[in-house]
Amino acid sequence: MGMQLNPAQRLDWLRLIRTEGVGPRTFRTLINRFGGAGAALDALPELAKRGAKRVVPVTRAEAEAELEAAARIGARLVAMGEDDYPKLLQAADAAPPLIAIRGQAAILSRPAVAIVGSRNASAAGLGFTERLARGLGEAGLVVVSGLARGIDARAHKASLGTGTVAVLAGGQDRIYPSNHEALVEGILDSGGAVLAEMPMGWEPRGRDFPRRNRIISGLAYGTVVVEAARRSGSLITARFALEQGREVFAVPGSPLDPRAEGTNDLIRQGATLVSDVDHIISAIAPLIGRGDFEQGTGQLALDRPDLADAPIFWDELDGIGSPAPEPEEEEEEPEEAEPADDRARLIAYLSPTPIGTDDLARAAGLSVRIVQTTLLELELDGRIERHGSGAVSLVS
Repeated sequence: MGMQLNPAQRLDWLRLIRTEGVGPRTFRTLINRFGGAGAALDALPELAKRGAKRVVPVTRAEAEAELEAAARIGARLVAMGEDDYPKLLQAADAAPPLIAIRGQAAILSRPAVAIVGSRNASAAGLGFTERLARGLGEAGLVVVSGLARGIDARAHKASLGTGTVAVLAGGQDRIYPSNHEALVEGILDSGGAVLAEMPMGWEPRGRDFPRRNRIISGLAYGTVVVEAARRSGSLITARFALEQGREVFAVPGSPLDPRAEGTNDLIRQGATLVSDVDHIISAIAPLIGRGDFEQGTGQLALDRPDLADAPIFWDELDGIGSPAPEPEEEEEEPEEAEPADDRARLIAYLSPTPIGTDDLARAAGLSVRIVQTTLLELELDGRIERHGSGAVSLVS
């Protein structure tokens, strides 16, 4: 059995981690130095006198209000070291001291693989993601992702029946994008779980997505990147996975498709190429149940490539209110409406990788008749190329 905080201790932990300027690493330092969150809170005023910045912990009433708000939507705050806290995440550097969990916490004890990728994914990428997620689920693995549009959403949907975990960038009551609230309900209804590090009521900002990404990778034995442009947020997740000593997998794509530039780069830098779900399972299976963590490093004892020429996206994860470096490109953009024009919508799902007409229609949410008519127009314009078995691809 792990430790168990009493209500007063949980309140102290919440007050300390919600204090501006106190992030996961600072939290651990304070706890280790003063022996507990309550003692650290008492010591903060004296510590603040030595610096130029005023440090004011959130009030007891504010912390109690957050706990009550979480309880109203069925979420509870679990502390690092408690039984329901995911063990793989606990081993990761800068793991959140407290996470809000909705759904079945038991799923967090099962072995998991993360799947991430482009928001504006191709139909081929979405179809392959579905195949991977279903195969992983059938092998008994939980699928973790970030609830974003595109690859993330498809990974969650394909694994509803076998187990999936969504990690939010905002608070538990601030689903992003908002049109994925139904997907969240589906995850909860199917026995999955939804995690959040940020406070109730917190609207996600650009820098919150990299913060979320290190939780996605930290929950899993490995991270699969399906489609990712260069400097994509998905590559931030891959970087965290490498730093945490986890496996990194990448699905190769056409060199003509910008959405494959990041994944092809990962493979060049040493990530494991994935063209079938068995490539993931064969790499993950020997690790499950080993409990093989390097003493004192918080990492799995694996010999992974270091991706030496990969850019450093994120240097420090600290307080909610503290300045933090932004990634060169924010991982999330404002919510976008689907293209109103069928032609533009279809082009968005096409790529240099051939895709069947039925799969394309399903991905775009259009009837086969509309797809066939639009493809004929695109063919006459020289925009697409036809292949055997009715498949089509975009001419770059």
